[in-house]
Amino acid sequence: MTSSILFTTPLGLLRRCRLQSSAAGRTTLRPPQPPRVPRLRANAAAAAAVSAASVAQDAGATAVVMGGAFSLVLLFDTLTDRKLIEQSLSRKVVHVLSGLLFLASWPFFSSSPQARYFAAVVPLFNCMRLISYGLCLVTDEGLVKSITREGKPEELLRGPLYYVLVLTFCVLVFWRDSPVGILVLAMMSGGDGFADIVGRRYGMLKLPYNRQKSWVGSISMFIFGFLSSVGMLYYYSAMGYLYLDLENAVGKVALVSLVATMVESLPITETIDDNISVPVSTILMAMYVFWSCTTSLKSRVLIVLLLILLMVQLVELLFNLSEICSQNVLNCC
Repeated sequence: MTSSILFTTPLGLLRRCRLQSSAAGRTTLRPPQPPRVPRLRANAAAAAAVSAASVAQDAGATAVVMGGAFSLVLLFDTLTDRKLIEQSLSRKVVHVLSGLLFLASWPFFSSSPQARYFAAVVPLFNCMRLISYGLCLVTDEGLVKSITREGKPEELLRGPLYYVLVLTFCVLVFWRDSPVGILVLAMMSGGDGFADIVGRRYGMLKLPYNRQKSWVGSISMFIFGFLSSVGMLYYYSAMGYLYLDLENAVGKVALVSLVATMVESLPITETIDDNISVPVSTILMAMYVFWSCTTSLKSRVLIVLLLILLMVQLVELLFNLSEICSQNVLNCC
């Protein structure tokens, strides 16, 4: 009786299987194990903790970068008000530092997919500020003087707005794992910024096809744009975001810098702002030299061009609205 119970109950059957396995000298399959619910719950809890940590890191990085951007503009606003620095120099120094420092801050964000959207909050917020100041919805004379040529609010809807829109575009489209976005911001900030700073002070010898540009300014753009680009590529390679053969990449960067410099020197500034022409030429050339010419590449180029055209049209509309608002204010006065 005991023997029959031993081998007919589920536990007895399991023991019988083990006894037969030992007697035959071979391994038999055990019955399937039930799902390990506690382990699944532990994995879900760990994933939630990692996600919460990523959000906290990205939110903190956004706050730090935004605070740094405000502090940078406030610093040069104060220096301009106290006549310690010229308005034109202040504008271009902000132009150079804001782009390069923003680019250098991308590794502060987490590796989660939503990190780029947190980073995009900074230029998007500045975009809204420029629109509000440019349309005279809010007034800040110090801000206007520090980042415009003639101190007019409507100027904020031109070059400065193009600038932050390009920052937003590069964050959302390219991010830190593509050399294209890095080169765009390096050339627009470091290259074009130093071209104006050096060209205004030492640009006595003008270009034969553009009397508003100088040889020393164009040479400075090529040199500083090239150095900024190589430095940023090395920075991101050292951080592990890019895997590039830097010796091979140097020649490609030089070619991209040369093309961007040639485009910047053309007499088209009255029609197309440098903050549009330099990024567009850099995007197209960098895509050509760093990516293979495939169908997907052509599609990407088409998408990029369409987005840039839409961006230009939007900014033109905002500028026209600003002029209308300014005219209405003058009429009321």
